[in-house]
Amino acid sequence: MFRKILIANRGEIALRIIRTCREMGIKTVAIYSTADRESLHVKFADEAVCIGPPVSKQSYLNIPRIIAAAEITNADAIHPGYGFLSENAEFSSICQEYGIKFIGASPEMINAMGDKATAKATMKAAGVPTIPGSEGLLSSVEEGISIAKEVGYPVILKATAGGGGRGMRIVYDDKGFMKAWEDAKMEAGAAFGNDGLYLEKFVEEPRHVEIQVVGDQRGKVCHLSERDCSIQRRHQKLVEETPSPIVSQELRDKMGQAAIKGAESIGYEGAGTIEFLVDKYGNFYFMEMNTRIQVEHPITEEVTDFDLIKEQIKVAMGENISGRNYYPQLHSMECRINAEDPARDFRPSPGKITTLHIPGGRGVRVDSHIYAGYVIPPNYDSMIAKLIVSGQTREEVIVRMKRALQEFVIEGVKTTIPFHIRLMDDPNFRAGKFTTKFLDNFNFEGL
Repeated sequence: MFRKILIANRGEIALRIIRTCREMGIKTVAIYSTADRESLHVKFADEAVCIGPPVSKQSYLNIPRIIAAAEITNADAIHPGYGFLSENAEFSSICQEYGIKFIGASPEMINAMGDKATAKATMKAAGVPTIPGSEGLLSSVEEGISIAKEVGYPVILKATAGGGGRGMRIVYDDKGFMKAWEDAKMEAGAAFGNDGLYLEKFVEEPRHVEIQVVGDQRGKVCHLSERDCSIQRRHQKLVEETPSPIVSQELRDKMGQAAIKGAESIGYEGAGTIEFLVDKYGNFYFMEMNTRIQVEHPITEEVTDFDLIKEQIKVAMGENISGRNYYPQLHSMECRINAEDPARDFRPSPGKITTLHIPGGRGVRVDSHIYAGYVIPPNYDSMIAKLIVSGQTREEVIVRMKRALQEFVIEGVKTTIPFHIRLMDDPNFRAGKFTTKFLDNFNFEGL
């Protein structure tokens, strides 16, 4: 059993980890920047260490200061949460060097899955379905055009070190290839310091469906079914649900077994997610693997009655996973509540929360670190809460979600609550008829 875990993160995920640690009898250490001095994770942890100013590079991304905080508080493990250093191989390696258990993937696993071209090749070798395209990085425009003709347009150029949609361009013919190539390389180089590109067949009318996996230190992996994350804007998820409206039990089994096969091929340890694109014919293709806990993990917990944070900690301590796969017993949906103005192109809206009322009732869960009087800093991600609603059916969940959203009062800043209320009334969304492009034609006026 770990005696003390330092949480190398902030906000709601830090608070979420603290709660599980307290139930397990494990002491916690919060780290914080000066902008987060009044955050709840600082108040609820057993100890707290200020590690720097608001700028992430000088605080939550500052590895030497985080390691120093772990040493001075005698923490024997570090939980990185999601974002920040959660998928940083160097951080994972340094924790090993200092004898501190990194509750996450090993440096080798992070490196294997962090580079998308390498990850695709690894999964293909393991027998996981992959999208047709280049075998690795493209060496030239000419090679790219040749492969595009072979797999058939449209194709998509992707940055190998990419994320959040940056360094991606869709190409529909030879004529547009050169400009897309130059634009994608420039954007990828600026965003990631790596302008390497690879090419894939562009999947039309795609759904973004991911499989939650957990692996132990003995190479055994189980899955906890799927999450549909297709409601996104500029490749940023806004709503997630499980089970997916389009996934049959047969497809669920196929995707689950593919995810297990891929994770076991690299000896994966900890909680991770294998992300797939599913086309309108029910074909699925590996997209990427996230070697960390996901923002949307609570909906999986709600439908499987399984504490994923606790499982991460137990696996890190050397315990075996149960060995069985878990399937949804309920339906659950998560709306990300962001401090953004959806009527003004989702412009960030930091500031002081003057009034707050958290919704409740049967099947309603809120993961958040905010409170009345809390000042949302402008330095970090704008997500301030996750509203998770569960029920017997998807229809029941949508009705309950709308009710909970109408109860959710946050004054002083703009939030995405009005958008989510409108989405719950959309007939196509209610019918489960949407793709990752659904919000491209959504009506945001008057929100």
